[in-house]
Amino acid sequence: MPLHDCIKKACNRKQVLKTIIGIDNFNISNSIDKIEAADIAGSTYIDIAANIDLLKEIKSVASLPVCVSSISMQELHNCYNAGADMLEVGNFDIFYRKHIYLSSQEVFAMAKDLKYRVPNASICVTIPHILTIERQLLLAQRLEDIGVDMVQTEGCATKAMNLSSISYSIKSASATLASASVLSAGLTIPVIASSGISSLTAPMAISCGAAGVGIGSFFNTFQSNLELSKEIYETINSIKANYYSEQALTNYIFRKDAKDLLVSV
Repeated sequence: MPLHDCIKKACNRKQVLKTIIGIDNFNISNSIDKIEAADIAGSTYIDIAANIDLLKEIKSVASLPVCVSSISMQELHNCYNAGADMLEVGNFDIFYRKHIYLSSQEVFAMAKDLKYRVPNASICVTIPHILTIERQLLLAQRLEDIGVDMVQTEGCATKAMNLSSISYSIKSASATLASASVLSAGLTIPVIASSGISSLTAPMAISCGAAGVGIGSFFNTFQSNLELSKEIYETINSIKANYYSEQALTNYIFRKDAKDLLVSV
């Protein structure tokens, strides 16, 4: 199924900002507070746990498209019937903490099962960072072949981020930036870079070929929704600034090449 219109437009502009509320966050009041911050700041869409009660509550107050994440295909199927705008096989961080690691075969089997259950759903699949880059690309290509609409990269789990440190931010994002670069070069579907991304590294993800970024790890580092909104807004602006800078550079090179061609003629 085609992506939600606003997500598709943001992908085309490489300006997707996905706000991840948490696959293990079932606190409705806490989720709504974070969603309000994301909505005010201009996020493209939000990602929540695949829980019908949570989904219905959030859909009743949120204006943003809602993606639900799980490794239970039945939960995702149920949420699709309850009005979810996108289904995601992922996010895997909480399972790594429990020493649960999914193979590429298991991830592909889940995605294939989900595609069979809900062929008209928009589906995203997280590519496990525990796989080698070569296996990540192979898995992503197989997913694209069966009609998955989008893939998301991940890196090492990052729950405590020091946003003020450039070196720490780059180190935290390095794994997902590497994956985003390889996957975006080998796929035609959009790639979302997630895990360790902040306003400092979001433009790097776009330069690596990603259509956008997923953020969420730094939620616990802010004391208020106002601070969170400001950080999300800053991340969005950094992505837009990077996009327009690249467009300006492309236009400059094109004009220069055209001018040189006319001079040579």
